[in-house]
Amino acid sequence: MESRITELEIKVALQDDLLDTLNRVVAEQAVQISRLQQELMVLAGNVRVLEADSGRSTSLREDIPPHY
Repeated sequence: MESRITELEIKVALQDDLLDTLNRVVAEQAVQISRLQQELMVLAGNVRVLEADSGRSTSLREDIPPHY
């Protein structure tokens, strides 16, 4: 009986460690996603500015040559 309790305690300790690790990873990914969203907004704004500066209202995709 004592060994079963010890095994369960070990498993719980390992699961707690895994849970802490996963929580850290999720938190880091949330920060990274937030940064990437901000960068995407900046890049989208830059594209809009470039399109406005060129006097075009069409998409940049229309400039892709037909062989692509």
